[in-house]
Amino acid sequence: MGRSGERRAVTYLRGRGYKILKTNYKTPYGEADIVAQEGETFVFCEVKARLTDAYGSAAEAVEWHKQRRYTDIALFFLQKLGREADVRFDVLEVYADGVRHIPAAFDAVFPRGKK
Repeated sequence: MGRSGERRAVTYLRGRGYKILKTNYKTPYGEADIVAQEGETFVFCEVKARLTDAYGSAAEAVEWHKQRRYTDIALFFLQKLGREADVRFDVLEVYADGVRHIPAAFDAVFPRGKK
């Protein structure tokens, strides 16, 4: 369900007025599944596709190390953009019967002493 789940997530976000800026956005820090824009906010989306939630929700699979990676990806994106902007981290859980969107699923994760 990997790429198919990401396509469904893109369709879902577009249907809700998000502008899709990048998919599979690769940086030296890793890859963001979707970079979108909602109003003035840049939204970095992790897509988790599952057949069922029998072993926990897909969002539970987005642990601190993945959150840290997304923080680095967002900082890299903003550096390339050349300005500061509002950023949000969302998770989209894609199941056979639909999409569950979790806006602001986590906050930026910085190493101790950095911000």
